[in-house]
Amino acid sequence: MAECIFDQIASGKIPSEVVYQDDMVMAFNDIHPKAPVHVLIIPKKHITSLAEMTKEDYPIICRMMEVANEVAKKKSTPGNYKLVINTGGGAGQVIMHLHMHLLGGRQIPGFV
Repeated sequence: MAECIFDQIASGKIPSEVVYQDDMVMAFNDIHPKAPVHVLIIPKKHITSLAEMTKEDYPIICRMMEVANEVAKKKSTPGNYKLVINTGGGAGQVIMHLHMHLLGGRQIPGFV
């Protein structure tokens, strides 16, 4: 199976505007931002979607949440941001690699 684009970004094969990186996760600016701050947070391990996670992967999603807070502070939008995880094509997931969108920098509309 060919590496997905996020696997290639995580391995450095495709350049990105990295905001944060450690051994577990990576955060980089979205190339098609939907808000003044639009950062993608991905696990370096390939996990197709939230629905495909196993119990062994739970520390990864926790780390993604921690990194979201760190990135929000770094991007000067702490406490005022939205996190979105699309799971599956029917929910808008385009790249089949678990990823979280961090959106901020302006009023972000929400759902009820």
